[in-house]
Amino acid sequence: MLERRDVIGGAAVTEEVIPGFKFSVFSYLMSLLHPKVIADLELRRHGFEVLPASDMFGPLPGGDHILFSDSIEKTQASFARFSKKDAEIYPEFDRYLMESARIVRQLLLETPPDPSCRDWRAFRETSKLLWKYRRVGGKLFRLIDLMTMSADAYLSEWFESTHVKAVLAYYCGIGTFAGPRSPGSAYVIMHHVMGEHAGAGGWGFIRGGMGTITQAIAASGRTHGMEVRTNAAVAAIDTSGGRATGVTLTDGTRIAAPIVASNVSAKLTFLQFLPRDQLPADFVREIESYRTYSTAFKINIACERLPAYTAFDPHACGFAYPTYTHIGPTIDYLDRAYDDAKYGDWSREPFVTPVAPSFVDDTIAPPGKHVVHLFGGHAPYTLREGDWETRKPDFVKSVLAVMDSHAPGFSDGIIGMQVLTPPDIEARIGSPHGHIFHGELQADQLFFARPAPHYADYRSPIRGLYQCGSSAHPGGGVGGVPGHNAAREILRDRRR
Repeated sequence: MLERRDVIGGAAVTEEVIPGFKFSVFSYLMSLLHPKVIADLELRRHGFEVLPASDMFGPLPGGDHILFSDSIEKTQASFARFSKKDAEIYPEFDRYLMESARIVRQLLLETPPDPSCRDWRAFRETSKLLWKYRRVGGKLFRLIDLMTMSADAYLSEWFESTHVKAVLAYYCGIGTFAGPRSPGSAYVIMHHVMGEHAGAGGWGFIRGGMGTITQAIAASGRTHGMEVRTNAAVAAIDTSGGRATGVTLTDGTRIAAPIVASNVSAKLTFLQFLPRDQLPADFVREIESYRTYSTAFKINIACERLPAYTAFDPHACGFAYPTYTHIGPTIDYLDRAYDDAKYGDWSREPFVTPVAPSFVDDTIAPPGKHVVHLFGGHAPYTLREGDWETRKPDFVKSVLAVMDSHAPGFSDGIIGMQVLTPPDIEARIGSPHGHIFHGELQADQLFFARPAPHYADYRSPIRGLYQCGSSAHPGGGVGGVPGHNAAREILRDRRR
């Protein structure tokens, strides 16, 4: 296993950026790691431990708040404060969405077939998939709605309160260049709640930070003979006669191998590590047009004290502290944040997800101090005016102004911070444009078409070269599923 950086893990790493404070530098919550991956790799034997996060707390203007909980009754009670109708219909909506989520969750572990291919093997694989899911039947249109409708339109069929709709529509912009009124944004809601709300793999913080996940995977691999090399940047994937033969590192070292599995972006794998004349022209065009433009930002903060939200009352909320918060109170607020970015500037009032893992994890900050992560949008990869190098301080002021409006004085207690805009994320982990999912989660970039038609089965036009990262089905989110599925296909091919 070759890692370009000096720390393994890609976007799931823990680093001591500020002395004494350990940051989950990129990904910051565990929600999508698949239970089968956890079990197969015996991660709990190797230090993997999930710590509880609070219910989602949403501060609202005027000192009010809204909650979103795994408890349907608790969520209903919170929704009822804004709309009795919304509270009454919420259990039905939850059942409806979770039925769709169960279908998609089953598809996570499937290898997408190629329905356009006319050879017998492809026909057989497509037929098997259709037969297996024949009972989806009338629910197919639910999936079509999710793939095509905007989050706002989808939710407006159920709810009337903008605060209630914003609780769920908030997810549609996480890591995606979309607003709640963008067509197709409804699917991104489900991509996130598949893990969080349904308990797929657990939900919460990881003791020691997100790097504990990748360290546990590495420890598991070493028990089976895996060798890990850091500071081993790949310069090229070597081929001969249309087949992968190994890789060459930037220092000139060549590692021969009959199989190469690439976890980096499809754009890097096929447009940087391989000569384009070795790939079909149509395939190259698909990879070039694969949309990766990102507007997600991350600010990692070492601080004297946690945010003290004026709207939070532990007795009213039923928990000691909101370790998981969404600041994005209305549909219009979320849409304005997107609108600013659409025209090339950062959101004047960004939506922000503050999380406070140090409230439950005493291993990541000195006694009495805290780690707070701010993730949000939108911060375009390319600014219409100026550049990130000179304008970043003003951007940070906008984000902290939102925080201070809900938790007065929070910015006064900052000890130090790390600010990551999309270009920063790209520079550190190689994901083009800093996209946290390696590419947009839209209908034309999912399942059969992720990352390109005819090559969604983790294989590639180069024999022996496989895709095992978030550019492949089902996409990103620290789920482990692309790697799980790619390994299965590699083993199938080796047995043939």
